[in-house]
Amino acid sequence: MPRTLHPVAWWIWGIGLATAVSRTTNPLLLLLVLAVLGYVVTARRTNAPWARGFHYYLLLALGVIAIRVVFRCVFASGISPADHIMFSLPHIPTPHWYAGIQLGGPVSLEATLSAAIDGLRLACLLCCIGAANTLANPKRALRVLPGALYELGVAVTVAMSVAPQLVESVQRVRRARRLRPGRTKGVRALRSIVIPVLEDALERSLHLAAAMDSRGYGRAGDATRASRRITGALMLLGMLGLCTGVYGLLDGTTPRSLGLPAMLAGAVLCCGGIALGGRRVRRTGYRPDPWRAPEWAVAGCGVVTAVVLFVTVGYHANDLNPSLYPLSWPTLPLLPAVAVLLAGVAAFASPPPGRTPAARPAPAPSLPAAQKPQPSNPTTHSEAAL
Repeated sequence: MPRTLHPVAWWIWGIGLATAVSRTTNPLLLLLVLAVLGYVVTARRTNAPWARGFHYYLLLALGVIAIRVVFRCVFASGISPADHIMFSLPHIPTPHWYAGIQLGGPVSLEATLSAAIDGLRLACLLCCIGAANTLANPKRALRVLPGALYELGVAVTVAMSVAPQLVESVQRVRRARRLRPGRTKGVRALRSIVIPVLEDALERSLHLAAAMDSRGYGRAGDATRASRRITGALMLLGMLGLCTGVYGLLDGTTPRSLGLPAMLAGAVLCCGGIALGGRRVRRTGYRPDPWRAPEWAVAGCGVVTAVVLFVTVGYHANDLNPSLYPLSWPTLPLLPAVAVLLAGVAAFASPPPGRTPAARPAPAPSLPAAQKPQPSNPTTHSEAAL
């Protein structure tokens, strides 16, 4: 029987690729990551509504790249004498308090390529999260959250499923409009699409609220006021410890006690608050998702890719971030490329999705020999007409 992969495995795989993308500005590696994402999503996505929106993430990624390049061309500043000037925009003078930012002026090839590469990296990050959102079932991911974060997880799951449901509603309304006469195009067709989509979204929200109310969401629980205060204090102190520890690890001038010890103390306090707050939430498990060899393989592919590009061992660090001065074609480092291709093994290591089979037309009922229509003879009909 086909089964779906554990959603946490897909999220670990996607976050691992996103971590690897954040470490490089090599356009060849970034394009390779996009190719791997597209292949895995095409091979392992299901027919669920949330699995149909990856091409919208690609369109959003293209928009991010275009906006980044346009902004870099409009706010053309920091042009060095060694840059290759492509064209010049009309210069708009700015006041003295707006110094440092230039509107218009010469646009160089190096600055445009730098903006495009930065936009490509951000686009890859969006596509990594979009791939994980496309492949993982958000409702099943809600099961692995601790009891204290269950209400927050419900809100996040509902928010993540809004966009796929809107896409499905728009597609359904467009199919219905094709069956009706008097179709309009352009801006006039927008009203006939937006109103049914909003009505469908409102109807979905009412059904969701009724379903959540029937299942006991929003109940007060049996926690006392003292336990709630202790839980809030532990979570607040734990978050402060985590923030202080991250700052201490990133800033080398801070004392050592503000680094790893503060982060560990904050993690312990957060875990204590989550464990204490989860006692008032009682849940029953039905058909738990197993964690087997395919889950370990998919999650391991993403983790290995992130580790290889984070450690920078076995290749030169400049290969991940090539310079644009002087202009030259970037080289593809072998070990990071192999690590990115290793992430594509998830398309083979994960079980195939259970797709809904296409409906076959019903066979025509067989008629007896006496009731079967006889082939018409055109000569006989013409003679009868005469």
